Amino acid sequence: MKTKCLIIDDEPLACALIANYVSKIPQLEVLAICHNALEAFEILKVKRVDLLFLDIQMPTLTGIDFLKSLSNTPKVILTTAYREYALESYELEVLDYLLKPIPFERFFQAIDKYFKSVSTQSLKTSHIDPSKEAPNYLQVNMNKKHHRVLFNDIIYAESLKDYVRIHTSEEAITTKEKISVFESMLPPFFIRTHRSYIVNSKKITAFTNQDIELGNIEIPIGISYKHRVFELLKRS
Repeated sequence: MKTKCLIIDDEPLACALIANYVSKIPQLEVLAICHNALEAFEILKVKRVDLLFLDIQMPTLTGIDFLKSLSNTPKVILTTAYREYALESYELEVLDYLLKPIPFERFFQAIDKYFKSVSTQSLKTSHIDPSKEAPNYLQVNMNKKHHRVLFNDIIYAESLKDYVRIHTSEEAITTKEKISVFESMLPPFFIRTHRSYIVNSKKITAFTNQDIELGNIEIPIGISYKHRVFELLKRS
């Protein structure tokens, strides 16, 4: 029997990303997508839900308040852009707390926690091969051609309004995509340093409080990104 998932988020792109990730794991299926907590409440009254993917900041009723209102709560994975709710969420015994943008590898870890938590015998982590689900390349379109770009070859990417320019050691490829969507497709070793820039942490040669150096290339660190950038740099 498949795990029934309910996605609750007021951002359509965020819902689409989680639904896409769910589709990669055969043991999961999307039961419904809701854009606010009130819609979700109606579904929970009439249908069996095994796992909630729940955003926190939503209109009318926040994800945290929604959780507190439930008497019979399914397993919950929070999806949010705000790390300050982490402590409160764990007090509510959520399974995991995913910070947007969410790469597939991090999503997969949360799903692994879910299956371990319910002691599902029909699925073991060894039956899922993350290398098949998460390839080591990105496929993008430029000038009506499909380009396969290895993650390890990317030095950095920059936003050009509705386009992203991907810089590698060999070439620069420009594709029509919002940088926030492009960021969600990248593995965890990529770091968003600025509203317009994402860098490959493996290529960093030096950094200061203001910028990151990738060889002879300098990439600025935005004020609102500093805390997260330096946290990620410490881990890497």
